[in-house]
Amino acid sequence: MHFEEQYPNKPPGVKFISTMFHPNVYATGELCLDILQNRWSPTYDVAAILTSIQRWVRNYTDLRTRLTQSDSLLNDPNTSSPANVEASNLYKDNRKEYYKRVRETVEKSWED
Repeated sequence: MHFEEQYPNKPPGVKFISTMFHPNVYATGELCLDILQNRWSPTYDVAAILTSIQRWVRNYTDLRTRLTQSDSLLNDPNTSSPANVEASNLYKDNRKEYYKRVRETVEKSWED
């Protein structure tokens, strides 16, 4: 997270340092999250931001186990206005290939 002088009137920047293959993460690692873009309020704090992030990223922390399970790896990504169109299309149209790409991205991050 990066906080500008205008915080809390302006949301902090949130960026992943590891590569993510997710409909709501730009190629730059910046997070496309409604609470940061369209619904920001100065009443939100870091805990509110982290809770929003946790909703869809928590499963990455135990990905090795989750990859073998049939339920969703992610918690409700927003595919209607994606940051990563390719990830969004795969998530909607070809879940098997989507999971494969997520797996490859995560495994590559372990090597880096």
